[in-house]
Amino acid sequence: MKFTQDISSGQNVIRAYSKGHISINGIAFEESLIITPATIIEQWRPQRFEDLCEDDFAAAVALEPQLVILGTGDRHAFPHPSLLRLLVERGIGLESMSTAAACRTYNILVSEGRQVAAALIIR
Repeated sequence: MKFTQDISSGQNVIRAYSKGHISINGIAFEESLIITPATIIEQWRPQRFEDLCEDDFAAAVALEPQLVILGTGDRHAFPHPSLLRLLVERGIGLESMSTAAACRTYNILVSEGRQVAAALIIR
């Protein structure tokens, strides 16, 4: 899936997504990552939704977003509430969806100027 929305330069924008691959500002990524308009954290630990643990959200929380979008892979899945303690304690919202939907949603929220982080499981 290729995206064409134009967002202000200097921000991290997802340009394309397909299973196992995300293109951000022309750079290809093949492992899970966290992205904000200003930051990319490569090699985020969970490679599958089933690998997700509470500590995996610490890197996203440290970026102080208003909202974290969790891309769960090919299928939409909900993380167990016990995994969300760090987000809840800091008043950070979480939306869980397939990674394809998370990529689209991230770009829309960035274009609106929102403080958003997308934690994306690519495989």
